[in-house]
Amino acid sequence: MDLGPWWQELGLPGLFLAAFVAATILPFSSEAVLAAMALGPWSTFSLWAAASLGNWLGGMSSYGLGRLGDLRTLARWTGADPARALAWQERARPYGAWAALLCWLPVVGDPIAIALGLMRSHLWGTALLMLLGKAARYAVVLAVMRGLWSA
Repeated sequence: MDLGPWWQELGLPGLFLAAFVAATILPFSSEAVLAAMALGPWSTFSLWAAASLGNWLGGMSSYGLGRLGDLRTLARWTGADPARALAWQERARPYGAWAALLCWLPVVGDPIAIALGLMRSHLWGTALLMLLGKAARYAVVLAVMRGLWSA
């Protein structure tokens, strides 16, 4: 898989950027970029760190956007009862951060991050669990691409 001169020039900062963009609502596959770069000269750790940190910060930016939202206003816009939405928020808050482990999932991961922000899940718990989920996904991609698992 040839990255072309553009990716070769961007290197790890390009991977970081690709992973960041992929963690937003924009459709983009950072796994494809990581897989291609895994065939290049970069160390496994540096690839894993750049992809994990970029994707985590992108996910946390989605979480931050959710935190800017107002659940009462959103409930009114959607026709839901604001009081019930706030009651659901209070019930979900103690467990919400665990959902951050799923933020790596394609299609639904970004809305989960936004919902966690909207639900005001615990910041540090969400950040840690989101990082763990995203880093584990990239570790698997690198293990497969670099043959770190023997059959």
